Amino acid sequence: MELVTSDDHEGIKNAVKRHFQGASWQRCQCHFIKNVLRLATKGQKTELKADLRAIFDSSDLETLNYRLEETIKKWEAKKPAVAEKIDEEIVDCLAVFCFPPAHRVRIRTTNTLERLNEEIRRRTRVVRIFPDERSALRLITTLAMEQSEDWDRCYLDMSLLK
Repeated sequence: MELVTSDDHEGIKNAVKRHFQGASWQRCQCHFIKNVLRLATKGQKTELKADLRAIFDSSDLETLNYRLEETIKKWEAKKPAVAEKIDEEIVDCLAVFCFPPAHRVRIRTTNTLERLNEEIRRRTRVVRIFPDERSALRLITTLAMEQSEDWDRCYLDMSLLK
């Protein structure tokens, strides 16, 4: 495993350090944007979101650094708390820039994991009552295996990492 993407939860970050030694940790960019938007006024949210998206959509590190500097300068004048949060915490969201560009859009958020969790909830709600714990585990394991096969087959071209 080379990368773990999660929200900014200390328990998850500690687990990654302990159990996935050598893997990088990536803060979910979507969660980061939501956290920063809380600091802006209602009228500033659209502009701030566009600025953050532009940073994360950068094609290379040079463009990213330029956009980041410009965004911090811009928001220091408008809302210093926003600029400070971006300056201090955005580095946690940038591990994906060490991976191939084709992978970045798919590994920068926790959307895939959240989608799997939704599917597990949907399928277990249909059954409602399981005869025992093992039957629930069998269903969840089957769903996870299907997800893994889909991931390997069409989601990421792992040969790009070589």
